[in-house]
Amino acid sequence: MEAVAKLRNCPMSARKMRMVAEIIRGKKVDDALNILKFTKREAAGWMEKLVVSAISNWEYKQNMSANADDHDLFIKTVLVDEAGMLKRFRPAPHGRAHRIRKRSNHVTLVVENKIPLEVDLVTGDEEE
Repeated sequence: MEAVAKLRNCPMSARKMRMVAEIIRGKKVDDALNILKFTKREAAGWMEKLVVSAISNWEYKQNMSANADDHDLFIKTVLVDEAGMLKRFRPAPHGRAHRIRKRSNHVTLVVENKIPLEVDLVTGDEEE
């Protein structure tokens, strides 16, 4: 089973966020959190919170009966898209103006367990 976490309107360019997303794509959740903890980019802080949120969402989908530490969760997909842009003007020499573009992005992160949970055929509930 998979769970999704989304980060909307993050005040950073999508290019900077994609650099961090490529590092953790396809990794186990524990390894990804370890990598993000020691990465010296601002985007790593945002991504670390998003991974923790995705883990919590996965546990919630299991009706709080399964612990993420007991299952092999990995990061299935990480999508980083451009969001709206704030456009500002700044004075420049000779009475001109330069455009300042403050970019933002949207991030979608999907986690999934490698070993699917067994389904009880009588009740339809998932078990370990």
